[in-house]
Amino acid sequence: MFLFDFFRSFLPLHNPVGFGASDFIELALAALLVLLTLVRAEAEPFVQRLAKRTAWCMLALAALPVLLRLALLAHAPAPTPAGSDDFSYWLLADTLRHFRLANPAHPMRQFFETVFVLQQPSYSSIFPLGQGLAMAAGWLVFGHPWAGVLLSVAALCALTYWMLRAWTTPGWALVGGLLAVMQFGVLSYWVNTYWGGAVSGIAGCLVFGALPRLRGGGLSGKFRARDGAALGIGLGLQLLTRPFEFGVMSMCAAAWLLIDRQWRIPWRAAALAFLPALGLMALQNHAVTGSWSVLPYELSRYRYGVPATFTFQANPVPHGALTPAQQLDYQAQSAVHDSPGFWDRLVERTGFYRFFFLPPLYLALPVFLFRLRERRFQWVAATLCLFAIADNFYPYFYPHYIAALACLFLLAAVAALERLTAWSPLAARLIVLLCAAHFIFWYGIHAMRDDNVRLAMAKYETWDYLNQGDPDGRIAIDGQLDRVPGQQLVFVRYSPLHGFHEWVHNGAGIDAQRVVWALDLGAEEDRKLLQYYPGRSVWVLEADARPPRLVKVR
Repeated sequence: MFLFDFFRSFLPLHNPVGFGASDFIELALAALLVLLTLVRAEAEPFVQRLAKRTAWCMLALAALPVLLRLALLAHAPAPTPAGSDDFSYWLLADTLRHFRLANPAHPMRQFFETVFVLQQPSYSSIFPLGQGLAMAAGWLVFGHPWAGVLLSVAALCALTYWMLRAWTTPGWALVGGLLAVMQFGVLSYWVNTYWGGAVSGIAGCLVFGALPRLRGGGLSGKFRARDGAALGIGLGLQLLTRPFEFGVMSMCAAAWLLIDRQWRIPWRAAALAFLPALGLMALQNHAVTGSWSVLPYELSRYRYGVPATFTFQANPVPHGALTPAQQLDYQAQSAVHDSPGFWDRLVERTGFYRFFFLPPLYLALPVFLFRLRERRFQWVAATLCLFAIADNFYPYFYPHYIAALACLFLLAAVAALERLTAWSPLAARLIVLLCAAHFIFWYGIHAMRDDNVRLAMAKYETWDYLNQGDPDGRIAIDGQLDRVPGQQLVFVRYSPLHGFHEWVHNGAGIDAQRVVWALDLGAEEDRKLLQYYPGRSVWVLEADARPPRLVKVR
């Protein structure tokens, strides 16, 4: 803390040593070069020995993000659900932890309409099972769904190393695993929201790590069966997490097998590992939609409207046929109607790929072009391009849509660093050290007890996200309700200008909840719900007031 206070300003007149921005940069580079010189002789032999011990490396890479993130709990506790995606995944996890795939439709379902939740033929999240399964496991074992999120990110970091072992040397695989910890394991929204990303990333590690291992070579049947099972599990996880991207991943895997004719795939092991996921998906479809083949997400789009910029769209649902909450969902999706065209959108989305790379890695990435002489890296580049083009058909985009590629992005960076080492070992080592310095700097900022420093530096962060404070006022509202004993009913009242941010959120068993959240549909309609819940205290939440205002009315 003292060190950050001492160098707290880039302005020469505002810090004790009179340094400006260029002085700080020169000092940092000099310090990194000195550190590189000091630790190289001692650290490299130890790292090389450790990198060959697969089990120990995976254990260390799994533990590191968990320990680093738990160390920040005093300032950044377990994330509070804040958006429609978060609440829908909570509903999914809550449903699964009660060992159900769907919940019965509620008799007063018109009051509980909200984004990303179906109300009929069942009361269910519209999302696939993957992220919900991870959250439900954490909820059952540790008492909180965020534990499942954190552990899934830990598994992603460990499996990134396992995947890279099939592509590069043990030392560079360990470097890739550490880069995964820095990029995805602590300050990423994959671990600090409930939107997911890590489960699909795990699927990518399993598939893209198994494919190179399926070459005939001298592998025994035991190892081929193990790698075939990894391929099947990975494809199954991707199906349960991102069904559309599962199709793209399957195409890329098939292309690999066609290009590399030396493979020997144990079809039985792969099929047996994949079929449970296919069965679970069919069971969820039937429980939620009543059809074995209709996805909950598909039914939601059919019922609430299809984004207008889909290239393969149906006619949109007329607004007059929708409830107010349904109109909110439809308008939010259709707001992208005036978005740029396909190719313009593809160019605009390149900024999202910063999420997958620490800034110093951009110095090494051009070197990856020299690896394209190898057929396997041609396949990597083609896979990345195919995913980018395929996901561009959807009108909006977040990095977790292509989370399965996280290990391939790191592979491209590691392959570039590996080639750069042949030309200039010092340059490659310095880039890795700069990545570590970048992460340590921002982690140190978030670990500080000085809120002023954190607030002053927050505007300079790019893709880091760490939940701190209560920007939406949800924690304050929940605290106000917690202080009142007994069962509560909260009518949520939105202003005419309300956007996409939802406050109506309930668990798998609405009637059993201490606090029930419902839409305010007007006095006449609200009386029906008051009669249904006669013994509850009644509140009205003005959701669009700043801050949100909760008033007790009965």
